Amino acid sequence: MSWFKALRETAKAGLTVDFSLTNPRRSLRAAVAAALVIFPTMAIYGPSHAASAAMGAFIAGVATFQRSFRPRASLALVAGAGLGASTFLGYVAVGIPGAFPVLLAVWAFGAGMAWAVSPTAGVVAANTLSVMLVVVQLPVSVSAALGHAVLCSVGGGVQALVVTLWPIDSWRAQRDALADIYAGLGDYARGLRHDPMAHVDPEPFIVARQAARLTARQARRRPPELRGLRTIAERVRPTLAALADPRVGAAEEGPERDRAREVLAAAAEVLDALARAIRTGDPVQLPRDTPGLALARPGTGEDLLRGGARRSARQLSGLLGRAADRLDRQDRGAVPTGGRGAGLHRPPLIKVAPAAVATVGRQLHQHSAIFHHAVRMSGVVTAAYLAARLLGIEHGYWAPMASAMVMRPDFAQTFSRGVARVAGTVAGVLVSTAIVQVFKPGDWVLAALAVLSMGLSYMMLSTGYALLTAAISSYVVFLLGLQPGEPVQLAFDRVAMTLLGGAVALGAYALFPTWQTARLPERLAEWLAAAGRYAAAVFTAYGDPAGGHTEKDVRPALLDVRETRSEMLAALDRAELEPVHHFARTPELSRKQFDRARSAVGMLDRSTVLLEAHLPAADAAPLPGAGAFGEELRDATAIAAAAILLGQDVDFSALREAHRSWDYLLASLPRDEGIDVTRAGTRLVMQALTELEKSVRTRPQPARGEPVPSSA
Repeated sequence: MSWFKALRETAKAGLTVDFSLTNPRRSLRAAVAAALVIFPTMAIYGPSHAASAAMGAFIAGVATFQRSFRPRASLALVAGAGLGASTFLGYVAVGIPGAFPVLLAVWAFGAGMAWAVSPTAGVVAANTLSVMLVVVQLPVSVSAALGHAVLCSVGGGVQALVVTLWPIDSWRAQRDALADIYAGLGDYARGLRHDPMAHVDPEPFIVARQAARLTARQARRRPPELRGLRTIAERVRPTLAALADPRVGAAEEGPERDRAREVLAAAAEVLDALARAIRTGDPVQLPRDTPGLALARPGTGEDLLRGGARRSARQLSGLLGRAADRLDRQDRGAVPTGGRGAGLHRPPLIKVAPAAVATVGRQLHQHSAIFHHAVRMSGVVTAAYLAARLLGIEHGYWAPMASAMVMRPDFAQTFSRGVARVAGTVAGVLVSTAIVQVFKPGDWVLAALAVLSMGLSYMMLSTGYALLTAAISSYVVFLLGLQPGEPVQLAFDRVAMTLLGGAVALGAYALFPTWQTARLPERLAEWLAAAGRYAAAVFTAYGDPAGGHTEKDVRPALLDVRETRSEMLAALDRAELEPVHHFARTPELSRKQFDRARSAVGMLDRSTVLLEAHLPAADAAPLPGAGAFGEELRDATAIAAAAILLGQDVDFSALREAHRSWDYLLASLPRDEGIDVTRAGTRLVMQALTELEKSVRTRPQPARGEPVPSSA
């Protein structure tokens, strides 16, 4: 993609308006919490202290809207504490010649590295940086600086208190995440009727995994219907795939395929009904004709399904019935069987701090995209601040603030937000400054207008970054209107500094980019290694059915492979918008080879899903040689992933030899339906790996001559 087209597409994305508003009740709650901080502070301490309290309350309120399944109160408290620390340190450093730029550079680097923890942490950290730049403009002493820092923290505390006392849809995010899985499975079942190789969207499963990690308090208060259903959904997905795939399930054509389509259609209806019940909390209303739940009964046409298809249909019937029964029991008030152990448990924030620090530490190397972002952000924010100071503009802090809010780890977000930031800031500053200039409102009216702008900002968090920026700019103008100054000159300075900060940020990314295109082979290698571990875990479960490997090894490996695939697809989407023509740091791997390799790893992933659908019960006999083959597969895919990173050829000849030996062993065993399915699934795995081997081959293979007969 050319630079002109890339800039055009990112600008269009930045100025796109969604017209969807954030939950009005939650927006009102956050605005009320801010008002409870601003007005009392203004009455007691005056306008300057009210500005600090307002900053803390607003940013802490924004934190409660970030995509997270943690209690919103804890997010507000952490944001408030971070704001207090940044404010106090900024106040102290600004009074020491040369100290503030150093602090700014260090804090900006830390804010950039916070993206290693999560996007929520990165956004909150960037907000603390912007508040530091705004609030330190108020002339105060060190003791007064401590007071301003405390007020910022109090703003976060009040937001946390209001969230706790005024709960709104406390479990809505978790409920929606679980319902999205079942709705996605319903769409997947409908897609399989027409395309047996259809793909399921992994994103709802990843989000639901995050939602299932609960604190101890959340686990005790969780609605009963949210327990255990995610595990059932995880098992439904491979069962649907195994039923539809003609290689291990229903025949490609004929009565068996027609019957499989009927079962998939019925399953889709049942899954939709389950999704509605989970989302609304109402009793589950199943369709009247639900053959998906009656497959195991005589006379339902089950005799049309044979072998693996029959096994999959029976398993699907049982899983859907269990999900419906579980919801039905909860509706009748029965005690859930899942208990607290049905989901993962998320520790409190204070206990995950060491893990967060370790996560950041793993990104402190020169090849890390997060490290590049942190270095770039530190340099850009400091350069924008120094440039504004050298120009002698009184309100030059808007330049580094704009840079801090624009910078993101990837090109598309940085440039789209840069355009939206400039447009929104210009519009918001001009409108709010005109209001101040024409009506000349008093301090209390300005404070009320600031609270109103905060409420609009919360409402527009999902509408579009340009409109959100316009609302935030208006709130800052009204808030700083409490301080003395000329409104027209202030407006001119703010617009000019926003343009300067945005230009510096965008120019720095253009000069020192971190292209996702060059990192696609790395993402592919991570996905391949994860897919190999997943396949190995499944084969290990075949070799030791009583070992509990399904929950101990298979499930975590499946979740890891989903996340690595999702990360690769997200990187691929971002790479499509980059104005670069090169493909990778390893020129041996072309884009065509990458696409073929991606398809091969996807085939490996899907083949393993088919095998997982037929995992033996805990009391089944172990399958000889399955564990050893799984170990060979894990090692071979790990070596292949390293070869992709190094631009070398992939060689699975040793694994093919191991497969031939194991397949010969299975062929010598008594004929069994489960063994036939396992052999068919394993052949699909080897077919995928052979295709991967061919797709990334960089050197021509020598011709294999005919063996020369011995003269003896």
